[in-house]
Amino acid sequence: MSIGCRLLYVTMLLASGLVMLPSHAVALSEELLLIVHPSVEHQRITRNTARAVFAMRQRTWPDGQAIHVVVMPNGHPTHERFTKEILGVYPHQLQLSWDRLVFSGTGQAPDQVSTPRSMLERIATTPGAVGYIERGYVDERVQVVPMD
Repeated sequence: MSIGCRLLYVTMLLASGLVMLPSHAVALSEELLLIVHPSVEHQRITRNTARAVFAMRQRTWPDGQAIHVVVMPNGHPTHERFTKEILGVYPHQLQLSWDRLVFSGTGQAPDQVSTPRSMLERIATTPGAVGYIERGYVDERVQVVPMD
């Protein structure tokens, strides 16, 4: 079967509803945003600063407020996209930095949530919190921080 025929066949199956894409396949096309609690007074953030924050090396915001990092599990598609596309590192690299802090007794791993809704709720209710989420989940309880 030619590529054109296969493409037509798959398109027809999708249109008929006989084949469905996994629910996370739709979310993959949504833009990922860095979100913070409204108490955070940050206008923009650089990729290097975001890496330092999520690697738990930067522990306070410029105004002195403690940073509370919130992430999704390593295997979660949103976490994988965030680390690769936004931070420019692999999930296992972040995990290694967190493990080093925990095992050396010099720091803690970030808080972990399992769903976008729980991410939104945790950021909205934790002063100084920072996390990431797809654009479709953002509401007025958090603020989006653009990245340079």
